[in-house]
Amino acid sequence: MKLPSTLLARTNAVLGVSAAAIALTSIAALAVFVILPIEDRSAHDAAGLMMLAAQTWVELPQEARHFFEIELLAEHDLVITADVRALPAAGGGSLVAQLLGAKLSQRLGEPVRLMESDDLLWANVPMGGYLLQVGVSPERQDVQPVYVGIVIVLVGAAIVATASALTVRRVARPLSDAAQAVEAFRGAESFAPLPEQGPAELVTLAASFNAMARDVSELLSNRTTLLAGISHDLRTPLTRMRFALELLPDDAPREVVERIERNLTAMDELISDALRFARGAGEAPQRVDFRAYLEDVLSSIDDSLRIDWRGEPPGRIAIAPGAFQRVLANLVNNAQQHGGGARVRVNCGAELVVHVLDDGPGIPARERDKVFRPFYRLDTSRDRATGGSGLGLAIVHQLCKAHGWRVSLGPAESGGTDACIAVR
Repeated sequence: MKLPSTLLARTNAVLGVSAAAIALTSIAALAVFVILPIEDRSAHDAAGLMMLAAQTWVELPQEARHFFEIELLAEHDLVITADVRALPAAGGGSLVAQLLGAKLSQRLGEPVRLMESDDLLWANVPMGGYLLQVGVSPERQDVQPVYVGIVIVLVGAAIVATASALTVRRVARPLSDAAQAVEAFRGAESFAPLPEQGPAELVTLAASFNAMARDVSELLSNRTTLLAGISHDLRTPLTRMRFALELLPDDAPREVVERIERNLTAMDELISDALRFARGAGEAPQRVDFRAYLEDVLSSIDDSLRIDWRGEPPGRIAIAPGAFQRVLANLVNNAQQHGGGARVRVNCGAELVVHVLDDGPGIPARERDKVFRPFYRLDTSRDRATGGSGLGLAIVHQLCKAHGWRVSLGPAESGGTDACIAVR
């Protein structure tokens, strides 16, 4: 028999046979170890409960029987009454009815005719000179499927393990390589292309990824160049506008002049943010002494900042120094502006994580992902003195994404915000 040629067909064939084997095993185990024992035990318990209820009803004083009937109905979903009704016979196809009839017949020593009404199975039970009619739910179960669990776990695990061994060799390793390449791809032009070999689907996948990576790299490069060019060229008209503003006569409305100055300042800051991002996104990593580099960066931002080192600082590491400085500057300035001050802690271990903490009101959990969007600000006002341009955290997120760092926001122990940057 010829095997299918495509990876999809082969994988489907292997997993289909495995799934069918597991299903058949499960059905057989359920029938032998669960369904039949549960039905038998359920019928045995139901028959015993019906007989016990009838015997107790007979022995109780007449004034207590009504309360006993109510308790049986509430606690055991069982109905007992001396008002015998003519009810239709239960269907003969129900295994529960057959087993219950057999168990009652054994206990009473005579054939018992089961009846059906109100979603209950009824039986006429003679007891102590009375003929009582007792109804019970046909869905009583009190057995735990221990055996079926053992069988499914052991046999199913063996089948799945065998199927997985066949699948892993064909799928897992190439897909793992593809996943690592996708995870490592940050839009750089020097990405390592995936080998275009193996089954037809994986060759197509690798070729598509390589083409996409080249297109994305080119697109990001063009975008960064265009952004830097536009931002740089806008500086000239802004300078002319500032010069024209200075040449206005002294009797010009002061409010209008101040409003124009504020708008020009806002535009200048937006252009500066765009230029900083454009320069940082394309920066190549350099090997630096991380401790000396970080202390120098923070002193240039705010010479009052001190670093709380947790663990032994690493030696020389590869990092984009300008981009990382801009990330730290934005986070520190954000903490100082909105959190009442900034503290820096560095956890040195298997993963190097820089924490910028503040003691402010914090950021609600539902907003922590949104604040990384461009122009999204928690402050609903548009006043730059309180809300800023809304680009600071967006630039942090984009620079971290471009250089493979991981940035996240969480609650600080003091109740403020903990901005974490995982460098490696």
